[in-house]
Amino acid sequence: MKLSFLLALSLTTLSCTFASAAERPNIIVIMVDDMGISDIGPYGSEIPTPHLDALAENGVRFSQFYNTGRCCPTRASLLTGLYSHQAGIGWMTADQGVAGYRGRLNDQCVTIAEVLRQVGYFTAMTGKWHVGANHGVHPWGRGFDRSLNLAAGGVHFSNQTGSKGGANMFLNGETISSEDPRLNPPWYGSDLWTEQGLKFVDEAIDAKKPFFWYLAHVAPHFPCMAPEETIAKYRGKFMAGWDKLREQRYAKQIELGLIDKNWKLEPRPEEIPAWDSLSADEQKRYDDMMAIYAAMIEEVDKNLGKLVDALRQRQQLDNTLILFLSDNGGNAEAGISGKYNGDNPGDPHSDVFIGRCWAHLNNTPFRKYKHYNHEGGTSSPLIAHWPAAIEPRTGPEAWIETPTHLIDIMATCVDLGDATYPETFNGTPIKPMQGQSLKPLLTGSGDFADRPLYWEHEGNAAIRVGNHKLVRQGLRGDWELFDMAADRTEQNNLKSQHPELADTLAKQWNDWAVTHDVLPRPAGKAKPKIKAKKRANQSKNRQPTPTQ
Repeated sequence: MKLSFLLALSLTTLSCTFASAAERPNIIVIMVDDMGISDIGPYGSEIPTPHLDALAENGVRFSQFYNTGRCCPTRASLLTGLYSHQAGIGWMTADQGVAGYRGRLNDQCVTIAEVLRQVGYFTAMTGKWHVGANHGVHPWGRGFDRSLNLAAGGVHFSNQTGSKGGANMFLNGETISSEDPRLNPPWYGSDLWTEQGLKFVDEAIDAKKPFFWYLAHVAPHFPCMAPEETIAKYRGKFMAGWDKLREQRYAKQIELGLIDKNWKLEPRPEEIPAWDSLSADEQKRYDDMMAIYAAMIEEVDKNLGKLVDALRQRQQLDNTLILFLSDNGGNAEAGISGKYNGDNPGDPHSDVFIGRCWAHLNNTPFRKYKHYNHEGGTSSPLIAHWPAAIEPRTGPEAWIETPTHLIDIMATCVDLGDATYPETFNGTPIKPMQGQSLKPLLTGSGDFADRPLYWEHEGNAAIRVGNHKLVRQGLRGDWELFDMAADRTEQNNLKSQHPELADTLAKQWNDWAVTHDVLPRPAGKAKPKIKAKKRANQSKNRQPTPTQ
């Protein structure tokens, strides 16, 4: 009798364990590259994004989600739940000789994939890696069961030429050509990353495992290029120019509830010409540049629709959390005029950068761009969709306004995956997780504690405590103080009115910088220092045999 009872109890416990595992959501993190906060429909764009619109309408939108302002640091922070310097990537992927600037994910951090794989998740990534492949740090050595990736980015077509053309791909650890038959060329990148990822999803389903998929789109990063039939849809659509389009986006953002009507639209900087001052030929050139960029956004949106339909067909959509975000604000690199090179700009053999004028539109209504720690550099859309647990919230009052950050993605995955963030991994102490789970905000149940947030990149710096933000442009720049509740577009510097508060926040930022590997800074200009033998030694404990 006692034995039967114990057996029944054991079976019940085992059944509950399996039930709990079955209820854990699949998680897909979709990140685009160099897209401004206002470039999609749910955040004010005139570019049609019906699939993102549907994702937002059936999920939730965050109005104050932050990235790091630059590509490599953002990827490091997202993957590890640490501030990027703690993970070893305070700048890009050159080794600058000090802990926070080694240019690779270090051994004192773990990735989401490493954590979730420990509790039975099937882990996959597709797209842009850019967190240390040049130092021997690859997805298959950092927890991903399956991967199709580029070492860095900038590749959109299988037959692409130019500075980014001919880059190797990596399929589950095997180095392959971009025209390898297994990739079914000719391909366009947004299609490739999505379709290959769905193959990995099918493997997870066959293995009866929940899955984590990190889908790191390369679009719309330069060189801007897209299929001609998509570009053709947008030619002439931007002839209204950045001045009028920015006003239109701003008005739509107010209507959507994303922007408070009392936050002033940042005026066009003097360096950017008024659209009406341009010649007809200049306007046509700029219009075509933006048409190419818009086509890239459409291709991403189209593939989101493909992904959602595939999950629905596989009966996986209801219990899959999809997060959509961007790695930094719109990109002003290439200056006022941008680049518009090639016989057929936008094709695989061209070189197009949309430049600062259009980046000013991308980041409506905020100041600055990629690289900077003002809102235009670090503000990202975040859309979350999870039918099994998220009650859709729409309308102007439905935005999640709590300030949140990339560091929160790891904490969310640990929470929802019923995982444990490790104190040590492979015998090495791991730095404590910095973020908080977004689950209370996603589900509307539970508390999300207030906490300060910090930034640093290339001497640009910021700290946000409550509604107060202290921000600096450049290592030798002056600190500026803003009230985010009254002036999120950072138009009214309050430092002279509240010097003691500014000093307190500056000291708090400096204390954080010392303890989070921002300081000491590199002594000189970034120079790659790592050699092949050293690379192998650094990565030998992280490189299992790739799964083919």
